[in-house]
Amino acid sequence: MPSLKPPKKPCSGFNCDILESISDGVFTVDDKWLITSFNRAAEQITGISRSQAMGRPCWEVFHSSLCESECALRHTMQSGKPVVGKTCYFVDSRGRRITVSISTSLLRNEQGEITGGVETFRDLSALESLRLQLKGGFDMGEIISHSPAMQKVLELTPAVAETSSTVLIQGETGTGKELVARAIHSLHRGREAPFVAVNCSALPDTLLESELFGYKAGAFTGAEKNKPGRFAQARGGTLFLDEIGDMSLHLQTKLLRVLQERSFEPLGAVKSEKTDARIIAASNKDLEQLLELKAFRQDLFYRINVVRIDLPPLRERKEDIPFLVDQFVERFNRLYNREVTGVDPQVLSLFMAHDWPGNIRELENVIERAFVLCRSGEIQRSHLPRELIIREHGQSAPTDLYTTKQALEAANISRALKQTQNSMTRAARLLGMHRTTLYRKMKKLGL
Repeated sequence: MPSLKPPKKPCSGFNCDILESISDGVFTVDDKWLITSFNRAAEQITGISRSQAMGRPCWEVFHSSLCESECALRHTMQSGKPVVGKTCYFVDSRGRRITVSISTSLLRNEQGEITGGVETFRDLSALESLRLQLKGGFDMGEIISHSPAMQKVLELTPAVAETSSTVLIQGETGTGKELVARAIHSLHRGREAPFVAVNCSALPDTLLESELFGYKAGAFTGAEKNKPGRFAQARGGTLFLDEIGDMSLHLQTKLLRVLQERSFEPLGAVKSEKTDARIIAASNKDLEQLLELKAFRQDLFYRINVVRIDLPPLRERKEDIPFLVDQFVERFNRLYNREVTGVDPQVLSLFMAHDWPGNIRELENVIERAFVLCRSGEIQRSHLPRELIIREHGQSAPTDLYTTKQALEAANISRALKQTQNSMTRAARLLGMHRTTLYRKMKKLGL
């Protein structure tokens, strides 16, 4: 990389008045990657003031998807070649993911010496939102859905985030419970505070207790120094207790006391410590069934079930599969530097016919596995796991996109009729269509 000299002034080589008047965000850095200028549009797009950004490393300000390995500005500074119109995202001051198009160039002084770099970025969020609306979808951070079954979740989440109420998220393994929890945290006023996650099923009782509450030096053999627990780490933020249904009754009792008194005692401590962490609990088990089996405390259930969010399994929101596939393909293209364009229609038909017991996580794993074998073009059946093809072999799975669409429409209509006790008028309203349109579709599909 050439030796760089810091610019003489923040807008060296540029007209500052012009930068302040354009709608694209612009910032410049010196040879130490410290921000030396930050225009008004950059403040508006990021939600970060100029005074907060100036003098800080650019990666601390933007948290971009390119920062770790594919920094466009670093590429320009090292190669001398500009980058034009590269799409990526960064996290703004509210914790939201903002899609942007970036371009980079070198800064030179009057002698032609390189003094730093400049990057411009254009907010594409409105275009992304419009694209999703044209497809009839809903968007909230990394949670994208086209399904009416998910609409309630996406409408409820921002309302929940405005409060500090305890939340219970129930759903099968792989349905995205932690994503919803993180979305609630990112929309909450305490989003700058930590989001701390604990998997209650991954640790035995003794370790989970010290993990949650921490311990003091000398509390037990090997405890040589104080260790803060997750409740202490999450002060002012969110503590996510995943798979709380697997927590023992003994620990449930201790957790109930913390929720009631908003204080806890680290192991070996002689006095309590306060906590103001917001609690979001999640379970892949039906906690009401565990109540009947005396495996979960009733008083704790009432304490965490202030606001409840039920996530539907992927088999009940199959209309999201094409969108999820596109999302995973885009993600793994960036991660593995591939040029995969999507999936073959027969593969999509196979996906639509599969019940996905592992839900979204299973679909993601299948796509990632396909990337091992497919470097470019469309993912074919030969790139799929053998067990997936065998499992679907012999079933009346749709074989083309038209049949897939018919099967999907039939499933949606049947589900709507079931939810409305076979009321045509209410089912049509639920599906967002006129009653006569619903009747015509049912006749065409033989329902």
